[in-house]
Amino acid sequence: MLGEAFGMTPEHPDYEALREEFFVNYETRMTHLTTVFDGVGHLIVQLLQRQLMWGVVTNKSARFTEPLTFAMPLFATAGAVVSGDSTPHAKPHPAPLLEAASRLGLNPDRCIYVGDDHRDIVAGLAAGMGTVAATYGYLGDRADPLQWGAHAVINSPLDLLQLLEKA
Repeated sequence: MLGEAFGMTPEHPDYEALREEFFVNYETRMTHLTTVFDGVGHLIVQLLQRQLMWGVVTNKSARFTEPLTFAMPLFATAGAVVSGDSTPHAKPHPAPLLEAASRLGLNPDRCIYVGDDHRDIVAGLAAGMGTVAATYGYLGDRADPLQWGAHAVINSPLDLLQLLEKA
């Protein structure tokens, strides 16, 4: 974000101080206005009714993931929440996804990983999981989910239910 906002790289002498200032500001506000994407709550209800486990793998550090997920009741039903620093490697390395599968007690080939970034699909494929590219989310202008090589592409969270019915 510092790169986008200020054209700043980690080599810049002020980078660390500005990054920490950003992190502190983010921490003080992150649970105030955060909401899930439309349809996610219904998707989770449907997954649970079908007795399907679900979890989250994010590159956010636990410093942010834990307070955020604890503040949102939806995450109480997650079988795994894996942060960017939960394993020695973050995505696109498969380690965080493999950790999530382990926490869920599932073989990776029994998992479907949904992501809104190319690195998510790279990680899912490397982990041996089914992959689904989400065209909603934090894509940015340059993203083209159709080019990521995912097994499927969805335009809304509820589209995942249709994919599951076909499986």
